[in-house]
Amino acid sequence: MLNVISSWSAGKDSCLACYKAMKQGYNVEYLLNFISKEHKRCCFHGIESELIQMQSELIGVPLVQKEVSPDMQKYEEEFKGAVIELKNNGIKGMVFGDIYLEEHKEWIERVCNDLKIKPLEPLWNISPEKLLEKFISLGFKAIAVSCKADVFGKDFVGRFVDNNLLDEIKAKNICPCGENGEFHTFVIDGPLFKKRIEITKTQSVLKQGFWKYWFLDIQDWCVKEKEYINLV
Repeated sequence: MLNVISSWSAGKDSCLACYKAMKQGYNVEYLLNFISKEHKRCCFHGIESELIQMQSELIGVPLVQKEVSPDMQKYEEEFKGAVIELKNNGIKGMVFGDIYLEEHKEWIERVCNDLKIKPLEPLWNISPEKLLEKFISLGFKAIAVSCKADVFGKDFVGRFVDNNLLDEIKAKNICPCGENGEFHTFVIDGPLFKKRIEITKTQSVLKQGFWKYWFLDIQDWCVKEKEYINLV
């Protein structure tokens, strides 16, 4: 059994990739997550580090969290440094949640080749629509936590990722998984989780950078027992 780490963004794609890798027999030893040095939150998703730590505890896989720079060259150095530390613990591969962006895959393959580890892409070349349908049907629960303001309105953040949301995304003629950065999610429950995260207080925040994004600032949350439907 190959010992691997899973690239962890806290969102649906990294979660589904990790789940599929486990089902394929890989031993996921760590979740590797990167947060912004400036904001101390997960890059693009805007999730606080404490919430991502809670995901790790509920899944039962240790989280390794590292701060990274926005500069791509520095990011690559920091990325490699984090993986080298874990590689010294017997790690032989790394799981990623890419779907179809060739430039991402090429970067990953080059960097993993430099690090002498095996890149694993369980979601690669699968239809984004089918992936989101599978994510939902497996019982994973996620909410939208950021989105491009020129694509979605303020009310999009905080929505549950379900079939109704999938229909709305498809109607906009964009990638159902938001592979081009149209939106990002935060997973709160599913087959990997022992308990679920319940979000109890939020605020929508508009931020202007290279792109204008709506972010969901999660201000309060708690852990609850999983909900089961009685089919009898």
